[in-house]
Amino acid sequence: MRFVKPILLGLGCLAVVMGVVWVGQGTGIFPYPASSTMIDQLPWAYRGIVLAIAGLVLVGVSKKF
Repeated sequence: MRFVKPILLGLGCLAVVMGVVWVGQGTGIFPYPASSTMIDQLPWAYRGIVLAIAGLVLVGVSKKF
């Protein structure tokens, strides 16, 4: 059980960062790399929001261990 907290925390932080990048690319705020098919595609922004929220939930759950 002592490995659960750092694993959940790491996965949660990774999910938040990935979600923010997806939102940035999906909205066109972060258009890198230029060859990405995610740029200016709102479905990716919505998916990024969901992923970031899930990451925040994981971070919150990790604090309870």
